[in-house]
Amino acid sequence: MEENKQSGEESNSLENLEEESTSVEKKEEIKTSPASKKAKGPIGKLRGLASGLNIYLLLFMLLLLVGGIIFFVVFQASQGGEEASFESQELTQEAVDELIGSDARVGDPNQILTVEADSVFTGKVLIRDGLDVAGPIKVGGSLSLPGITVSGASAFDEVTINTLNIAGDASIQGQLSVQEGLTVSGPVTFSGTFSAATFAIQSLQVDEELVVNQHIDAGGPTPGISGGGATGSGGTVTISGTDTAGTVTVNVGGSASSGVLATVSFANSFNSTPHVVITPVASQGSPTITGTQKFYLSNRTSTSFSIATSSGLPSGSISFDYIVID
Repeated sequence: MEENKQSGEESNSLENLEEESTSVEKKEEIKTSPASKKAKGPIGKLRGLASGLNIYLLLFMLLLLVGGIIFFVVFQASQGGEEASFESQELTQEAVDELIGSDARVGDPNQILTVEADSVFTGKVLIRDGLDVAGPIKVGGSLSLPGITVSGASAFDEVTINTLNIAGDASIQGQLSVQEGLTVSGPVTFSGTFSAATFAIQSLQVDEELVVNQHIDAGGPTPGISGGGATGSGGTVTISGTDTAGTVTVNVGGSASSGVLATVSFANSFNSTPHVVITPVASQGSPTITGTQKFYLSNRTSTSFSIATSSGLPSGSISFDYIVID
């Protein structure tokens, strides 16, 4: 009986062990079944994605990163030429008080000082670099400029210049008034009216007609004169006028004969022998001029001319007007 009881207990324990082993195997099957894998959820998916990454994908992402960095650097370099923006900062009264009576610096070259109110400088102002003025400039006193360059159009009401040198063309829209003198080394062309109180010129060439609305006054020094043998005993000669035109007066003395009455010597010699025209002028008290008496030019040169008579004149005074043209 006891043996049967022990064998029964042993069989029961073996059955229990078999049941326990069977339950363990079922649990392991449940863990490794597809249903259990599906129950893992997003964590399982991430693990699958990570296992799919390879070295080529990492290299592609690295190339994208390097390309983005290069594009950013080039873009910043292209924006370097733009005008830099400055942060405005107020200049307080305390800062202004600190500048009084001291040699101080305000800001640095990378900053801009903006003064919105009107400013008055009682002392001198020195600008070491350059001056850019966006609006008009008004100078109440004298303005001294060692050098000035004007690239655009400029308008001046009144300008006093000690020495003016114009390298290019100059256009004067209004009147030009020259009080001292005007020296021109080259040709001068006037398209309009030229007016001058006194106009002195060494040489004048007129290619077209010359119109003179008033009288022609031939200026210049008075030429010299000397009497000839035809003036007679005690005769004299005088002259008034210039090299271009004038009057010769002959006071005939006694026992006058034919020949040269007077010789006119030009104050300025002509370039060649000029053309001379003489006209006798008879007045009351003049010698009686007969038909046999003839007056003519003698010894006409670039320096002088002589007035002569073909026969002796009676005592008295006679004049001769002359015109000389080269």
